[in-house]
Amino acid sequence: MFIQRTKRKSGDKVYHSVALLENYRDGKRVRHRTIATLTKWPEHIVNDLERLLKKKAVVSLDDLEFSNGKSFGAIEAVKQIAQKLGITQALGKNKQGQLALFQIAGRIITQGSGNYLANEWVKNQAVDDVFKLDKFNEDDLYENLDRLSDNQQDIEKKIFNYRYKNKKIRDIFLYDVTSSYLEGEKNELSEYGYNRDKKKGKKQIVVGLMLDTYGYPVTVEVFKGNTADTKTVSSQLKKLKDLFGVERVVFVGDKGMIKSSQIDEIISDSFKWNYLTTISRKQIRTLIKKDIIQLSLFDDEVMEVEGEGNIRYILRKNKIRAEELKKNREERVRVLKEYVKKKNSYLQEHTKANEDIALRDINKKISKLKLKKFISIAAKHKRFFQVITDEEAKEKDGELDGCYVIQTELSRDEIDKNTAHDRYKDLAKVEFAFRTIKTTIEEIRPIYVRKEKRTRGHVFVVMLAYMIIKYITDKTQHLNYTRKFIIDSLDKIHYIEYYFKNQRVKTRPDRLNAHQQELVSAIGVELKVAKNKSADKSS
Repeated sequence: MFIQRTKRKSGDKVYHSVALLENYRDGKRVRHRTIATLTKWPEHIVNDLERLLKKKAVVSLDDLEFSNGKSFGAIEAVKQIAQKLGITQALGKNKQGQLALFQIAGRIITQGSGNYLANEWVKNQAVDDVFKLDKFNEDDLYENLDRLSDNQQDIEKKIFNYRYKNKKIRDIFLYDVTSSYLEGEKNELSEYGYNRDKKKGKKQIVVGLMLDTYGYPVTVEVFKGNTADTKTVSSQLKKLKDLFGVERVVFVGDKGMIKSSQIDEIISDSFKWNYLTTISRKQIRTLIKKDIIQLSLFDDEVMEVEGEGNIRYILRKNKIRAEELKKNREERVRVLKEYVKKKNSYLQEHTKANEDIALRDINKKISKLKLKKFISIAAKHKRFFQVITDEEAKEKDGELDGCYVIQTELSRDEIDKNTAHDRYKDLAKVEFAFRTIKTTIEEIRPIYVRKEKRTRGHVFVVMLAYMIIKYITDKTQHLNYTRKFIIDSLDKIHYIEYYFKNQRVKTRPDRLNAHQQELVSAIGVELKVAKNKSADKSS
């Protein structure tokens, strides 16, 4: 290593620079590369280091004191993947775009409020190097959420065009909704509604997410917490046509999402598109009564039946699911019998206990366990109840276990039965996205913001973060690592800081752990020694 001093004249001004360099071989040639810029160091400390270098008292940076600096691995990976997916280009490279990337990285790596990200988490992250951000606070992050909300459709369109390269799209899109409960009462979009989180007494928001065939998000929308699933479909259709310019859509949603009015809109003159959905058990039984389909057709093999008006019904029985439902039914009966047994014992032991109240409680239990179709209660003798099972009704209740019917008006020439079945089953990709967003790595909850625009901005950040998680998951699935392990491993890649007389030389490591190198190779990012290294005063 050696010190190099240079000067450059620009007009009447002369600029001096000081750098720490090292030699390296490039084939037969010896070249120089910069380790750190020392221009801001006091001259006498530069001179002291230079003397030690000339005396060979310091041969490499490892001869100096050192420690781990800030983490850069995970946020650098997020930044590079965002570039690959067109997110960076859509957000812009100005401060607002970089603040958005910072929030996306925070959602993937740590989660927490804007206050936590801006005042605590940032202290251990090389945000100034990776995102070129130095001074900002939680108010800047909240304002950034407002901006993201205002520009969401423009950003989504740019990402969509980047992904499809402005081609005219004829594709299948997967759509579903979920809800996310809120701890507070003040969120402007919060309402009481059908709560999928099973949190009684909690207000919520409703989130609609659309994916492409490959499982990558296309658009996300936040609705008031009391919005019915079916009421969210129309805006998604209009986005696909007006915002993304899609020529033809096969819109895939479940039976709670796509009902008769939604089907009418999809196939109307406004769109002339197609759909794939399922029908309810009640509708299946109606088709059986009309002899349009028969129970004998339900099997592991995908079967197909033509209905009225060019409607096709694609049938299958999932025998594994059927067995699960059968066991669940038997377990519910067992639970009821145990409950009745305890009630009988209580009545025998407590002579003043009211048997009418006991019977009322038993009937409530039957309703809660959804056994009314084939279970009844009889008084065997005074103060003793017996569970009566109608075996024929029980068998009738289970005859459609594991059976499902997919409905579409697509012709056989457009899509065969097996492909239609597989595309409907792709809705599992949306379910996977919701699990990731809600309960695993991203943890959309708790939502710390209250205002409508900031809530929409927060959910949009979560969607963009999921795009990156989806990319990482696809690229690393052969490694069989959990997503948490992957993110934690990347986050443990730190700068190394070397100290000389209270001055600091900051470098990236020239090697990674075996599994870290395996990960960065799999996701296609470069996290080793940086070309430009820096030195500054130790804090």
